[in-house]
Amino acid sequence: MISNQILQNTIEGLKGITRIDFCVMDTDGKPLASTMTEQENYEEEVLAFVDSPADSQVVRGYQFFKIFEEHQLEYVLLANGGSDDVYMVGKIAAFQIQNLLVAYKERFDKDNFIKNLLLDNLLLVDIYNRAKKLHIDTEVRRVVFIIETDHEKDSNALDNVRNLLGNKSKDFVTAVDEKNIIIVKELELEDGHKELEKMANGYLTLLKDNEEEDALIAYGTVVHDIKEVSKSYKEAKLALDVGKIFFSERNVIAYSALGIGRLIYQLPIPLCKMFIREIFEGKSPDDFDEETLATINKFFENNLNVSETSRQLYIHRNTLVYRLDKLQKSTGLDLRVFEDAITFKIALMVVKYMKYMESMEY
Repeated sequence: MISNQILQNTIEGLKGITRIDFCVMDTDGKPLASTMTEQENYEEEVLAFVDSPADSQVVRGYQFFKIFEEHQLEYVLLANGGSDDVYMVGKIAAFQIQNLLVAYKERFDKDNFIKNLLLDNLLLVDIYNRAKKLHIDTEVRRVVFIIETDHEKDSNALDNVRNLLGNKSKDFVTAVDEKNIIIVKELELEDGHKELEKMANGYLTLLKDNEEEDALIAYGTVVHDIKEVSKSYKEAKLALDVGKIFFSERNVIAYSALGIGRLIYQLPIPLCKMFIREIFEGKSPDDFDEETLATINKFFENNLNVSETSRQLYIHRNTLVYRLDKLQKSTGLDLRVFEDAITFKIALMVVKYMKYMESMEY
């Protein structure tokens, strides 16, 4: 079914060309879209016309037309005037809306196919058979982007995003829940990591220009066969979840950039707690003061380089060495030693993961 907004835009465009007023009604005589300034009640006339065998007729100075979808009556179109010219224009308008119905039905079928493909609801043989019927290429490079904004989606929001992103015929914009919008993007042969990052940032810019300030975008890896699209979707979904924990400062996150974060995300909480107890002997990184935590993070940012870290912290090198020695005494870990630094870094990420999961429970 075409949205009322699309119907309204269609008949407004026709009026702009023909100067004739139109009204689209459902089969119960209720107006769905109209260019008429004063809306009269034609409910009885529409009901009588629906029951009649005629495809068109003149009633009370208006041309009435039936609009079908696969032999099922969907709409009644009213064109203001009873002349032959109005009849011809009305026939053209009815034909245009009929074509819109066909196009929207095809898009609905494709949308339904893509949703089931993403959710792994199709048998392998069904994937290729349905793709062939819907004229969807099966062996092209694709990647899945997930867009999350701070409000729930509806059908109009999906149409807005489709229009915003260009509504390219080979790309698909859909949703499988109320929170996220999914883009299945067809790629060129030369498109690699840099191009994907550029696309994601381009989407982000478009959304910000459309007042979607808090949008997050995640994407999976490139797949080469249509049966693997669900794999890219699962990766994008994982990237969205993991990114919120370990890369909260980013608005765009790639599955390939998750690193060890995606492994930690799959650990059971009891195992995480046991690991932290063993490393910190009952303490937690939360027990460290802000100065110590800032020193640790800056030390990691500078790849364990003492001189560069002290320079960026505006402290003497010996002061930094003193802080690292103090940390070693309290934890038994020397961050200047690569193995200890890895252990400490993982521990910090585990604590961050545990805190996030606890916040999700409440």
